[in-house]
Amino acid sequence: MVPVPKLTRADAVAALRNPLALIARRWTPDPRTVRRAALAALVMSVVIVVTGGAVRLTGSGLGCPTWPTCTDDSLTTTRAMGFHGAIEFGNRMLTYVLCAAVGWAIIAARAEKPWRRSLTRLGWAQFWIVMSNAILGGIVVLVGLNPYTVAAHFLSSTALMTVATVMWQRTREGDGTTRPLVGKAVQQLVWFLVAASALLITVGTVVTGAGPHAGDSTEVERIHIDWETVSKLHAVLAWIVVTLTFALWFVLKAVDAPKGPLDRTRELFLILLGQGVIGYVQYFTHLPEVLVGLHMFGSCLVWIGVLRVLLSLRERPGAVLDLPGPSAGVRVDTRA
Repeated sequence: MVPVPKLTRADAVAALRNPLALIARRWTPDPRTVRRAALAALVMSVVIVVTGGAVRLTGSGLGCPTWPTCTDDSLTTTRAMGFHGAIEFGNRMLTYVLCAAVGWAIIAARAEKPWRRSLTRLGWAQFWIVMSNAILGGIVVLVGLNPYTVAAHFLSSTALMTVATVMWQRTREGDGTTRPLVGKAVQQLVWFLVAASALLITVGTVVTGAGPHAGDSTEVERIHIDWETVSKLHAVLAWIVVTLTFALWFVLKAVDAPKGPLDRTRELFLILLGQGVIGYVQYFTHLPEVLVGLHMFGSCLVWIGVLRVLLSLRERPGAVLDLPGPSAGVRVDTRA
C-alpha cells in the first residue's frame, strides 16, 4: 500500500481555504472511479424522480405538511403521521443521498489528473440544481401541491438529469475540439428529435397536473384542462418522437454512420416502444399507480436516451498540448 502523507499545519490551513484542492493533492482517482462517480450521480437523479413519483402516487405529498421541518414542532416525521409522513420524509432524506453522490462526482473530478475544469463545473452545476430544486420542493409543499409548481419541480429534476448525463458522457471523452461524426442534415434531424422529446415531457407534466393523481387525499388544486384531450396530445407527440427516431435510424444507415450513433438510436427506439406500451396500458386501465410510476421511470430513460443520441453525434479526442522543443504538438489523452 502507498503510505498516506501526514497532515501538516500548512495542509490544515489549506484545507480550510480550499478542501477540494487539498484532496486533489493527496489523492488521484482511477479513471474508472471518476466514471462511476458521474454514473452514481446520474442514477440518483433518476431515483429521486421515481421516489418523488411514489410520494404523489401514494397521496403522501403533504405527509409532511410544512418545510423545511416535517411539522411545526418536529424536524422529522412522527408516529401520528403514519405511512404518508414516512413516505414524504423518506423522499426528503434521499435528497441527502443525492447530494452525497453529486459531491463524490465533484471530488473525483477535481482530484483527477490532469484536472479537467469542464468536469468539475458540470459537477457544481448539478449541486446548484439540487439545491434550487430542494427549495422548489419546499415551495411545492407550502403552496399545497399547486400543480404548476409540481410541474416545475419535475422539470428541474429533468434539468439535473441532463447535466448528469452530459458529465457522465464527458468522463469518457477527452478535452480536445469536438469533431462531428455525421453531416449537418442528420444533426438538424436529431435537434428536432430533442425538441419534440422536450415538448413531450413538458406536456406529460400537464397530463399529470390535470389527471386524477393529485398527490394528496385532501382537496388539491388541479390544472383546469380536459385531461383526456391533453392525454391525446401527449400520445400524438409520443408518436412524433417515435417516428423521428425511426427515421433517424434509417438515415444513419443510409449515410453509413459510425456504430455509436446507430447503437444509441436503436436503444432509444426500444425504450420508446416499452414506454409506449406502458402508456397505452395505463390509459385504458384507468391509471393504476404502479404503471404510472413505471411510466415516470420510462420518461427518465427516454430523455437520457435522447441525450445520448445527441452526444453520440460527435467525438472529442484528447487535448493537444503545445509543448516546447521536439515534443511540440504532442497529443495528450485526457479521457477519464
